[in-house]
Amino acid sequence: MKVLVERERLREALQVVSSVIPVKSTRPAIENVYLVATDSALELVGTDLEVAVRYKIEEVKVEDPGTALIPARVATDFVRDLGGDTLTLETRGETFHIENGADHCELTTLDPDEFPVVAHFPEGQGLRLLGETFVRLVQRTSFAAAREQGRYAMHGILTQVEDDAIRMVATDGRRLAVASSPIEDSGLSGSRAIVPTKGMQLFCRAIDDPMERISIHFGDNQVGLKTAKAELFARLIDGEFPRYAAVIPTQTENMIEADAELLNQKLRLVSNVTSADMRAVKLSIEKGKMSVFGRSAATGQATAHMEVAYKGKPCEISFNPDYLIDGLKNCELDAVRLEFTERTSPGKFTLGENYIYIVMPITIDA
Repeated sequence: MKVLVERERLREALQVVSSVIPVKSTRPAIENVYLVATDSALELVGTDLEVAVRYKIEEVKVEDPGTALIPARVATDFVRDLGGDTLTLETRGETFHIENGADHCELTTLDPDEFPVVAHFPEGQGLRLLGETFVRLVQRTSFAAAREQGRYAMHGILTQVEDDAIRMVATDGRRLAVASSPIEDSGLSGSRAIVPTKGMQLFCRAIDDPMERISIHFGDNQVGLKTAKAELFARLIDGEFPRYAAVIPTQTENMIEADAELLNQKLRLVSNVTSADMRAVKLSIEKGKMSVFGRSAATGQATAHMEVAYKGKPCEISFNPDYLIDGLKNCELDAVRLEFTERTSPGKFTLGENYIYIVMPITIDA
């Protein structure tokens, strides 16, 4: 194998592919990046057996087609720090060489046959939508997915195609983010899958042109995403996703509209005095105004005030401030809306068009 390739294109490809490759594995082959040089392109493949990526560089000069399996981290770091515009990649016996002028790196290779088989995206299949739409939906929901040990299905993002919309849902059992977007292509209506959050974030990293139309394909045990440069795959989570619709309030008695940026500032201010074992702030609302209160036996207490638009009776409700701040980071409106019925009922935040965020209240006083 011998290939001449632009350094920046190779650096970009290695960065994307190596992001899924484990530093240490019981299967040494997957600590490496698999290179495939054909007559007109160089393809890089990486996987951790849960997610996988194929990244193609088409503007290359292939003098000798072939394959190679080389250490991912070393290759990525060396190419990143190497100077020059064009690099020579060449297999010589059981070693792989990366060269630019007098600068040279010789890497030990493994047998390419030891690398696991990675699927190809089915030709002519998949749901097509704008890259920016996909990225926005992932960003709107991924922060609410579970991270701690527990129900495995909560460690992913439920992705549904229904009628003329794609919907993503994530929850950790204490909060829930639901976002959807209209689509023109409804040929996959009825598709439903729980995709690992890690896989979704990998998909987003590979979308470098927000106006590009990407393709998504739902298989029996994996989901695939295709861009102009890459094909990416994530193994689906097998489990029962919570029945999230039952948690979303359909009728509420109280509604607040508040400046999103100012509310974020007040929450951060007051949360400074709360402790790690009691992360709670109390919202006290009456007509035209709201106070945000927090306290800790170890540090003291704090109160902040702000004007709001409010419909309902004077009331109080307490939340984990971190959850509210996470939601406000992703708020796309100048004014955020909070709806609830009583202090023990879920809070429904409207953060954007077709975008809601549910947070369970804390039932003890802040």
